[in-house]
Amino acid sequence: MTSSDQGLSLRGRIRALLHGVAIGDALGAPVEKLSAGEIRTRYGRVQSLDTPWHKMELSETARNGRIRGSGIVTDDTLMTLCVTAIYDAERRHLDAWDMAKGMVEQIAWIPRYVPELQREAMLVERLFYPEKWIFQRHQLSGVDPRQGGIGNMVNCGAAMYIAPIGAANPCDPQAAYDEAIAFASGHQQSYGLEAAGVMAAAVAAAFVPGTSIDSIVHAALAVAKDGTRNAIAEIVEAAALQRQAGASHAEITDEFHRIIAAFSPMGDDVNHSRAKAGVPTDAYQPSRRLAIEELPLALGFCIYAGGEFRQAIEDGINSGRDTDSIGVMAGAILGALHGESVIRETDRLQLDRVNHFDLTAEADKFAAAVTSILTTDRSRFVALQHQRDTLLAPTEAAIRVA
Repeated sequence: MTSSDQGLSLRGRIRALLHGVAIGDALGAPVEKLSAGEIRTRYGRVQSLDTPWHKMELSETARNGRIRGSGIVTDDTLMTLCVTAIYDAERRHLDAWDMAKGMVEQIAWIPRYVPELQREAMLVERLFYPEKWIFQRHQLSGVDPRQGGIGNMVNCGAAMYIAPIGAANPCDPQAAYDEAIAFASGHQQSYGLEAAGVMAAAVAAAFVPGTSIDSIVHAALAVAKDGTRNAIAEIVEAAALQRQAGASHAEITDEFHRIIAAFSPMGDDVNHSRAKAGVPTDAYQPSRRLAIEELPLALGFCIYAGGEFRQAIEDGINSGRDTDSIGVMAGAILGALHGESVIRETDRLQLDRVNHFDLTAEADKFAAAVTSILTTDRSRFVALQHQRDTLLAPTEAAIRVA
């Protein structure tokens, strides 16, 4: 399915990207870590921001004082907004030094309303250990920024917030990949870092006027490497075949999980329990053969849904496991593809109200920063092309003489 509006604006696409992140996050958060079967048994199909959290019956201690449901977003959205804030401040392309300074400031030194905690706090207080690593490595350990990701648990933590880098390099997947790798190297390593680069490339490809989800996937595969590329290729091939065959959501989920098992040892048991302490595992370790699950699955569900925004997000969420991050990735890519017409006004209002932010205003600030960056890029490209034309002129003249 191609984008029907050739006149989609950069600002409108960025609005939809950020709302796609928040919608995928808020829809997926209440059922995160449940299997697909557990979701079907308990909820049928998750479709509403008002889905109750499956942990609501647990004690405050068991829930770590957090709440979810009613449209509440998690760290996926909040860290995405941290990246847009860095762009707002710097008005240029980013690298690992911006992880070491800008991201550390955003998560550890700038208080913000954290919806799961229902109070203002430093975001680092809410983050999972591999995201707390950013503060540990850069402020407490003082490493070379480019080595910040070394030693971290390999997970989807960088890929889940990297979409703004795709937006800062619209229509240029290779540049988005390169910038995402440079920036996220301060946080992640191995296939966790690779997934961030490929995710940014997919978002950049989604900005191409008149493109399709198939073309976006091809652009992602063109830059992807090792296990990440193989996992995406196998998942999207299965998605196309299963869509053509009219497979049910349960059938396509089972097929995706069968395929991804060769690249990710995670499985349905994604909880870190006492029983797992000291048990040898290949999960979360550097590897050229493995891949995170979330990005291949998100792209697969985008293909299976024919590029339909809401269906792809809901299908991804209802497949279980890391539901919010799968939803975030599908929402970011398809939001950028289709623009803000796919965002329901009721969802927009609810997200702003319960999370104490104005996501449209945040998107517009970021769009202004991106416009400034692209204007600088254009001047640089024009000067560079003139210099290269001057270099090529004698060569071309010699070829004509010969």
